[in-house]
Amino acid sequence: MARLTLRPHNHFFSSPSHTHKQPFLSVYTIFPHHHHNPLIKSRVKCSASGTERVRESKKLPPKDSIEDPKPQLPIPEVLSTETGFEQNWPPWKNIPQRYKLIGATSLAFVICNMDKVNLSIAIIPMSHQFGWSSSVAGLVQSSFFWGYALSQLPGGWLSKIFGGRKVLEIGVFTWSFATALVPLLAGFMPGLIFSRILVGIGEGVSPSAATDLIARTIPVKERSRAVGFVFGGLSLGSVMGLLLAPPIIESFNWESVFYLFGLLGVGWFVGFQFLNEEEVSYKGNEISTSHKSENATKEELGSSLKEIPWKSFFQSSAVWAMIYTHFCGSWGHYTCLSWLPTYFSEALNLNLTEAAWVSILPPLASIVVTSLASQFADYLITNGVETTTVRKICQTIAFVSPAICMTLSSVDIGLPPWEIVGILTAGLALSSFALSGLYCTHQDISPEYASILLGITNTVGAVPGIVGVALTGFLLDSTHSWTMSLFVPSIFFYLTGTVVWLAFASSEPQTFTKEDS
Repeated sequence: MARLTLRPHNHFFSSPSHTHKQPFLSVYTIFPHHHHNPLIKSRVKCSASGTERVRESKKLPPKDSIEDPKPQLPIPEVLSTETGFEQNWPPWKNIPQRYKLIGATSLAFVICNMDKVNLSIAIIPMSHQFGWSSSVAGLVQSSFFWGYALSQLPGGWLSKIFGGRKVLEIGVFTWSFATALVPLLAGFMPGLIFSRILVGIGEGVSPSAATDLIARTIPVKERSRAVGFVFGGLSLGSVMGLLLAPPIIESFNWESVFYLFGLLGVGWFVGFQFLNEEEVSYKGNEISTSHKSENATKEELGSSLKEIPWKSFFQSSAVWAMIYTHFCGSWGHYTCLSWLPTYFSEALNLNLTEAAWVSILPPLASIVVTSLASQFADYLITNGVETTTVRKICQTIAFVSPAICMTLSSVDIGLPPWEIVGILTAGLALSSFALSGLYCTHQDISPEYASILLGITNTVGAVPGIVGVALTGFLLDSTHSWTMSLFVPSIFFYLTGTVVWLAFASSEPQTFTKEDS
């Protein structure tokens, strides 16, 4: 018969004057010699010491063999036993907390791009219903980028002060709520534009928030995979949004896609509240728990801004090369993201479902190209090729490829629609080489200020979403030519961006000091 006795340490019976001493609970277990009982874990919790110890025993002593402690013994928590089923249910119970956070963040990014691309599909029936011209449709789509551009740097600062988790929560709820408002405000143009600006603000703070959350919860050796997993949700979100929106619209109406996608985000927000709020900061091999104060002072924000060597940034030709290159790449990306479904529908005479299906081909192909490009770049660097040379090669591929493919698509040489789709898909997929070019350069030249530099170039990079998307619609109304409105401006920026990048880009580490500013 198993026997377990609980014997208190003498501090438990100390006089009141010694209550500052922590109590200590000793556990002694005597096991029988029978070996047929199953292996069961017994968990002993002692909140007085603030720790939890899990001990495994080969036998579970019968319940009646445990001697009851003396009545005056203030045991904080009683012994509890769990069966194997209880220990492993639900399935995610034993997954480390940081993996749950990263999984939830990646899911947020999936929903993020679903809510970004849904309008590019819904804009077609909305334009027919409300009688919008291409200029008005371009204005509606570009309004998202107004909020997106304005929230880039503030998102980074707020994440630094309040923590990325809190900013991400608010961002997801904001863009989801604003997405659900679109059908209610569609007949009132100022309200519709305001709702899309809110969607842009919510999504604009999310990259910085996710970066901060990863830095606080993921150790260095796991961080690269975490970044890839989280931001990979964007491509998946584009695919899912373009894939799900058409059948939802055709089965119900265009309003339903905004309600359903908005509800997904609100559901994510509610579920995220059940994850442990404690965040862990990994520095080397040390782990320290941190809780961000929700009452961060304005002085902290002001001090953080004053410490940034802004003037030194803008005195660097390499920084200016990154800024212009980011602008050029975003022009091609955002205009195609917004207008390709309409181009496929009107210029290639594809129906709504077909247009949406072919629109998912570029982001699908980009997932493959991104993996190949990163391995290609690392292979060159590992074999002694200078980092600057590698970044220039990758970025040149990212710009010249879509420029050539757009040229072939815009020239009337009698290509059938599906060949044009294939050419454009190849060009836009190869533009993903930029992730091994431009997007690595921020960290190459200054790991310390990489996030700030990315915020600067991302802010400028959001401008084409405002100007380019709207200008494409205006040019389409004026010229009635997809070549002049969509392809020629993108080709121009791809080629000039290549020239500037080859001439001024550098991955050599640079020193940005406050004294220089």
